[in-house]
Amino acid sequence: MLRMRDLGVWLIACLAVCASVPALAVQITDDRGVTVTLGAPPQRIVSLLPSLTETVCELGQCQRLVGVDRYSNWPASIGKLPRLGGGLDPNIEAVVALKPDLVLLATSTRAAQRLEALGIKVVALEPRSLADVRRVLAQVAQVLGLPDTDGQRVWLRIETALGTISQSIPPRSRGASVYFEVSSGPYAASEGSFIGEMLARLGSRSVVPASMGPFPKLNPEFVVRADPDVIMIGDENFAGLGGRPGWAGLRAVRDQRVCVFAPVQADILVRAGPRMAEAARLMAGCLATAAPRLPTVAPTGQ
Repeated sequence: MLRMRDLGVWLIACLAVCASVPALAVQITDDRGVTVTLGAPPQRIVSLLPSLTETVCELGQCQRLVGVDRYSNWPASIGKLPRLGGGLDPNIEAVVALKPDLVLLATSTRAAQRLEALGIKVVALEPRSLADVRRVLAQVAQVLGLPDTDGQRVWLRIETALGTISQSIPPRSRGASVYFEVSSGPYAASEGSFIGEMLARLGSRSVVPASMGPFPKLNPEFVVRADPDVIMIGDENFAGLGGRPGWAGLRAVRDQRVCVFAPVQADILVRAGPRMAEAARLMAGCLATAAPRLPTVAPTGQ
């Protein structure tokens, strides 16, 4: 039997050993195929992609953000955070000055290697499809040291809302072909992008095939040949649309079936993150008002 003095020595030794054990490490393989190991869940995070900023906040961890890119603008609580330039070309010096223990960014950025060379941990995640969004929700929750159920909860809310919104689309608004312009170039959303997949859920289809990649840069003549029923576009890209060669003759332009989204709405639509249910509502509203009234085919035998 241990004497009291021996028990005290044992307890002190045990506490010393426990204190020396680091917090549970986090390991993740990002979208570059790079495996990143963190000694503990990060507490000072810089996010250089709006959808990742929104994901961190939707998971209830906004307080861990110490800086964001210039385009991150939701939720309002991040309004006072330092702005660190664009996601593709951030201000490296400003990022380093914040002493982050993790930087979240897109795979397309040129900053990852420069930050890693300076000893800063980087995780690159860039969701492009619905499956990607679900996966990235789980990965961000994992990086934050949160239970798996936290990411699953957010995805379930999105999935449930998509199903409800899809059921609300009237039959007369289904079947429309859609050209969705993501940004000037023009860059468009294909059938293989999360936007194209949401359009399919809503009973429509993108005129851009998945084989061209999620968000290909198009020759404007491609759209003329496709002649979509509906055009969805942000108001920043709408100016001069009718002046593009051949576009004045498009059915959507001629019949005024063009949905022009304000900047706040366009942000929601093009971000593969937790506000995708709101994006689906915006697209559904467009289809309900702009889609041509296609004939309803009666079931055979009636």
